[in-house]
Amino acid sequence: MLVLSRKKGESIMIGEHIELVVLDVEGETIRIGIKAPKHIEVHRKEIYLQIQEANKAAQSTIGIMDLIKIVGAIKKQKDNAE
Repeated sequence: MLVLSRKKGESIMIGEHIELVVLDVEGETIRIGIKAPKHIEVHRKEIYLQIQEANKAAQSTIGIMDLIKIVGAIKKQKDNAE
């Protein structure tokens, strides 16, 4: 992990297109501004983790739905064969 010190109004560049700006410092709270291209998603970590969990749950649901369709198709094949 790279650790940098910045004062209010100073910034950090990530690559050529992402800039982090220290907007305000009050006690233990730091306000950060982020300038990034629109195609780059920026989230607080707790929100990012919630999105990841929701995506995993959606993949599991899709997997179950696919299994239900497969079982239905197998039953149809059996019924048609009889």
